[in-house]
Amino acid sequence: MLNMLEPSWKEALKDRAKDPYLKQLWSFVENEYANTTVFPPKDLIFNAFWKTPYDKVKVVLIGQDPYHGKGQAEG
Repeated sequence: MLNMLEPSWKEALKDRAKDPYLKQLWSFVENEYANTTVFPPKDLIFNAFWKTPYDKVKVVLIGQDPYHGKGQAEG
């Protein structure tokens, strides 16, 4: 999972990557991508993290992407 993050986020989250919960969560996400249609495309899951390095973030709002069709979701 960390290999999908921008370098400053990798560093900030490296200790959390060992968390069993995150490993279970990532396994679930991988399974969903393998067995059903999921949006956004897998390579855009962490798109927001690539656009904003960790040291530039003031607040992170997490929510559901309202787009649900091909070509709509951008991560």
